[in-house]
Amino acid sequence: MEIAKKIGLNLKMARKAKGYTQKEVADIIHMTQQQYSRFENGVFELNYSQILFLCELFDMSPNELFGYKDIL
Repeated sequence: MEIAKKIGLNLKMARKAKGYTQKEVADIIHMTQQQYSRFENGVFELNYSQILFLCELFDMSPNELFGYKDIL
């Protein structure tokens, strides 16, 4: 599975686990629901600041977002 799709799937699972809708997350990060949906679908890639913000929002590490187990 390509990395953008893997990240998108992890974002979707994390968002649902926290009880957010795509619209709610999109509003928090100041974009449209359609734009955020493209991240979850692996169409567009996140930039560094978006990765860090979403990891904080979903209470996960970047390693978890990328599908790697934390080391240590």
